[in-house]
Amino acid sequence: MKSAIVVGGLVVVVTVAVAGVSAVTQVVSQDQAVDQARAMSGSLTCNASLGPITSGPPGSGASAAAKLTEEQRGTVAKIIEIGKERELPPLAWQIAIQAGMTESGLRSLNYGDRDSLGIFQMRPSMGWGTPAQVTDPVYAINKFYDVLEEVPDWEKQRPGESAQDVERSAFPDRYHQWEPMAAHLIGNVGLVPDPTGCGEGTGLLVPAPTKQAGQAIQWALKQQGKPYQWGAATTHQNSFDCSSLMLQAYRAVGVTLPRVSRQQYRAGAMLPVEQAQPGDLLFWGYDTSDPNTIHHVAMYIGDGKIVEAQQTGVPVHIRPVRWGEPELMGQAVRPGV
Repeated sequence: MKSAIVVGGLVVVVTVAVAGVSAVTQVVSQDQAVDQARAMSGSLTCNASLGPITSGPPGSGASAAAKLTEEQRGTVAKIIEIGKERELPPLAWQIAIQAGMTESGLRSLNYGDRDSLGIFQMRPSMGWGTPAQVTDPVYAINKFYDVLEEVPDWEKQRPGESAQDVERSAFPDRYHQWEPMAAHLIGNVGLVPDPTGCGEGTGLLVPAPTKQAGQAIQWALKQQGKPYQWGAATTHQNSFDCSSLMLQAYRAVGVTLPRVSRQQYRAGAMLPVEQAQPGDLLFWGYDTSDPNTIHHVAMYIGDGKIVEAQQTGVPVHIRPVRWGEPELMGQAVRPGV
């Protein structure tokens, strides 16, 4: 078997503009905030669940963030400020922003369903605090973080899943829709230029495959012969389903992917499937025009071949892939970029 592994990287130049030419102390304060943010983001592994982070292209969250009111942006600033004070990573801020936007539109409401109140619609009757406390933004944000820190492995989950673990909503999927906006705000308000740890996106220009992609291929290839198990746990390597194989291969090299194939389709830069490079993910759907019908994912390893956990009774294996084969989606995904 021949495989071509392309190693590339991005050099990201971050420029922070300081409005006006007022006091030198303002500039110093701003620079200190940037240094702190860079220190926080420098140790992040790549959380591809958030998708590529850019400042303008569709899907980046910039357009949604631009619609926020002064009150909403003030809430975001307070969430980030308290998160920094508590030395919590940007992912925690992300979770709180998504939860607050979903529950109240990032406003400290004095009304809600039953006795729900405040930014996170906390219920005094359920032990969250008194009405005065849960409508105090500082108390509410700290209380949210308190509960979040008690969620097992919250740092390893998609942000919307952790928001649900705190809020315990009857509509658990609704938190995910604010991922791009929240991630944009972490960069724009929190001054963390790379909140996902994956490097800045480049809009319509797809970055080169990463060194991690080559390492992920090698990890996946070592799983050949292991059995397929639908819904396989991602905490062991005894068996796999299609998306758990992709998740674990990339997790082994520091890139976090969502759990299921439909979510993984949104976890990186897209490119025409015919232009796939080693390490890119390929997807199959019942309706190739509708990503919601995706049911399978595999990793392209070059030379017209993929590695996959295909179905029950078929162990992890390599097989040839044909562009245009039935149900193959027209877009490949480069995780984490």
